[in-house]
Amino acid sequence: MFKNIYIPVDNSDYSNACVDLALEFAKGSDTTISASHVYAAKMHDVRFRQMESGLPEEYQDEEELEKQRNIHDQLITKGMEVISDSYLDVPKEKCKELDIPFVGKSLEGRNWTELVRDIKESPYDLVIMGALGLGAIKDSLIGSVAERVIRRSNKDMLIVKHCPEIHDDRPSSGKIVVAVDGSGHSFGGLMTGIEMAKKLNRPLEVISTFDPYFHYAMFNSLTGVLSREASKVFKFEQQEKLHEDIIDKGLAKIYQAHLEISRKVCEEEDIECTIRLLDGKVFEKVLQYAREENPYLLILGRIGVHSAPDMDIGGNTENLLRLVPCNILLSSKVFKPPIDMQAEESIEWTAEGKERLKKIPGFVRPMATSAILRYALERGHSMITSSVITEAVQEILPAGAMQAMSAIGERMKNEGMDPNNPEGLGMLKEEMAEAHAGKPPEEITLKCTSCNTFYKGDVVKCTVCNAGPERLLPVNKEEYQATEAEAQDSTTFTTLPDGVQVSWTQEALDKLNSFPQGHLRRKAHARVEKNARVQKVNTVSAAFLDKILNEKIKKDDNDNGASEGIPGDILSIGAALNAEDFNWSPEALERLERVPKGFMRDNTQNRVMAWCSQNDIRDISLDVCEEGIRESVKMMEDAIKNGAGLDDFIPQKEVKA
Repeated sequence: MFKNIYIPVDNSDYSNACVDLALEFAKGSDTTISASHVYAAKMHDVRFRQMESGLPEEYQDEEELEKQRNIHDQLITKGMEVISDSYLDVPKEKCKELDIPFVGKSLEGRNWTELVRDIKESPYDLVIMGALGLGAIKDSLIGSVAERVIRRSNKDMLIVKHCPEIHDDRPSSGKIVVAVDGSGHSFGGLMTGIEMAKKLNRPLEVISTFDPYFHYAMFNSLTGVLSREASKVFKFEQQEKLHEDIIDKGLAKIYQAHLEISRKVCEEEDIECTIRLLDGKVFEKVLQYAREENPYLLILGRIGVHSAPDMDIGGNTENLLRLVPCNILLSSKVFKPPIDMQAEESIEWTAEGKERLKKIPGFVRPMATSAILRYALERGHSMITSSVITEAVQEILPAGAMQAMSAIGERMKNEGMDPNNPEGLGMLKEEMAEAHAGKPPEEITLKCTSCNTFYKGDVVKCTVCNAGPERLLPVNKEEYQATEAEAQDSTTFTTLPDGVQVSWTQEALDKLNSFPQGHLRRKAHARVEKNARVQKVNTVSAAFLDKILNEKIKKDDNDNGASEGIPGDILSIGAALNAEDFNWSPEALERLERVPKGFMRDNTQNRVMAWCSQNDIRDISLDVCEEGIRESVKMMEDAIKNGAGLDDFIPQKEVKA
């Protein structure tokens, strides 16, 4: 069960109970028991020096003072070594009687610091500590040393809270109880509980707790603070019905599923267990259960299903650690039950999902089913719908493989072949292998739906935003692929710097030329061309250009293709106006001065005046100025979307300067 058990000892009642528990676990096995006592000789040395000024006058002489220091150092150091050895002799002799291997350690330093260091550096798989030590008082719940060690160690820790010598009035039920919440730590505790129940021949019970009352209490507390209008928006009646009909029942089903999974794990380990579902606040109900049942041992995951991975101890576990009357084991081990076992109890398939599953070829169906279940469990789905299958397949299959499977299936259907018979199976395996392995990786294009980054070949993580594979989806090129007629009427350009060739259909070129000549058109051309290269699009169609630029350009036949709505043109309108022709309020001028001095302030002033001129406004108040600035910002944003750069907004004299 345990290969190496560690016990910090201090000769307290709880420490002695730790020794007895360790012996019970190690008896009849090859387990080694290690024990240590930490003493702080240097701390006493410092304290003695601090008290020297209070010594009697005859000890104030320097020679006599130095003599007393040496005597104190020798007595304290030697005395503490003797005490430490005496503490270690107790477990040593008991191990000797039972023929259990024993290792004793005397450590010098701050108690909890040395214990944490020793636990981290040694191969202990179980630490048994008393909840309290020699410094305990009547109202103590847990000692500071125990609490500090628990928070800083990542080993299974059994905290002794029940001492037969001082708790004779609290008879134990003898059960080993494991609390599960679906987390890997709680299921890890279940595996430890199974081993201990077998070893000690004790009954095993698994409990799980859900809280169906939290939302009801929250809704009632809100009724007294929300206004009538807010209450109508919140729709209390519908919210309560939603929780009563769906969420509360759903929660009960989830936690009952944890219990059923635990029962099946026990069956596979050839041990019986009882299960119990508790309803209410987790900490309160488990504490109530522990006080009523007083089990031999309560096993909890160190952290729960809602804890962050780097949490030292979960909230419910911490509260229970202080208040439960029984011994408590904090599990740091992680165990995840088999996918099929979890899915059988916690996941259902919709009718559409089942039909979709049947369409997957027979020889890959078990593998695909397992992968879909894993995907659903990792993301908390309790119902597998057709859309969930789509998401899962996009993650587990290489890009294009599902499309290849559909094409192969259709071809086999047309040829009257069954993918489950030997002939059809051989063909499907051969063509699927070609779809998976034969296709050059660079032909596959993935797009990160979080940050719109494109990738060539299969990748498992976005290097820009760290999004996982579920956000990396194949690019569907069919929606903007050029037709045969468009491809024939196309022009090919050689791109720089590597000479890659990209063709443009005439319609795409016409749309590009609808951009005003100069920088805006060059920017638009560069954006489309770069995306074509990245996405491995050989021919740029009008649909592809629209997709990339997402902008409609309005032509004006009177200006030979130049756009009326060119964002930069309003600069020339404003520059031709005179600021003295407008009545600027002091507040408007003050607002204008908040814009950085130079071309930015000049451009902003020109745009405000141009906007006022177009709207027949001469009196520029603060509100008018703000509106003009907002319009200016909006036009700049439109220009940037259209491919403009900073130099499009800087007058040429500023550029030359």
